[in-house]
Formats: sequence, C-alpha cells, structure tokens
Amino acid sequence: MHIARITSKGQTTIPVSIRKAANLNAGDTLTFEVKGDYLLVRKINVSNDDYLKGVSETLNEWSSPEDEEAWNAL
Repeated sequence: MHIARITSKGQTTIPVSIRKAANLNAGDTLTFEVKGDYLLVRKINVSNDDYLKGVSETLNEWSSPEDEEAWNAL
C-alpha cells in the first residue's frame, strides 16, 4: 500500500513504483471515477478517442509556461 497527501491546491504525487507498474509518464491523461468508497484512476489514450481528442485540444489554450506561472499562486 502506498500513501500520498493532497496539497491545498488539490495536487498529489503518484509514487514512482506505482507510475512504473502502471506505465505512467509525464503528459499522460488520467480519468477518475468514484465507486462507493473507492477512487478508480485509469490511464486513457486520448488519441484513440475522437471525442476526448477534440476536448483535449480545446483545453490546451492555457497550457503555456506563462499561464502556469500565473495560475501557480492560486
């Protein structure tokens, strides 16, 4: 069992051993689903889903380094 804390910004770190076992890499897309008292986290391949690809492309408008810096303090 691995334990991680959630920051005040809602962020957490996935332990290295879990990332390796699930083949998770920087830039991967995850989906979250609540099932009772379980949280399911799954890696998804956006490029295989036309809907997700379209939505993903519209969300990239605020992903510049300048935007990251501006949002970092929130």
